Amino acid sequence: MSGTILERVQADVRTAMKAGERERAAALRMVVDSLQQDAKLGKGDEVAVLQRERKKRLEAAEAYHEAGRAEQAAVERSEAELIESYLPQQLSDEELGELVDAAVTEAGATEQRQIGQVMSALMPKLGGRADGKRVSAAVREKLGA
Repeated sequence: MSGTILERVQADVRTAMKAGERERAAALRMVVDSLQQDAKLGKGDEVAVLQRERKKRLEAAEAYHEAGRAEQAAVERSEAELIESYLPQQLSDEELGELVDAAVTEAGATEQRQIGQVMSALMPKLGGRADGKRVSAAVREKLGA
């Protein structure tokens, strides 16, 4: 996987266009646009952009599902899965548990109100390999909440 995520997505847009996959190309173009906007703003964290876009799609899918619009919900879910394919491999529960244990020990946390300290020590080490909600739940469980 050489090059940036943006370059990979742009190449995949071209491939999808050549193959006549209009929906896939359109979804990938939205991802390219988000990545380019982030790069223009100088943030340059492609993984964070992808996670944010994936989360938007999943939230939209849930909203469509609750509104009884299954077809739109399916489109949003498929876009989320497409975006997910560009994200780093997610950590298993065991790997996440080990990292949480190490972060709790490192932060010297023993009680619930120290979650912030543990999270701030842990999140940079994860590098986008685990969703924040999942990490927070694991930390809460470890600290006995």
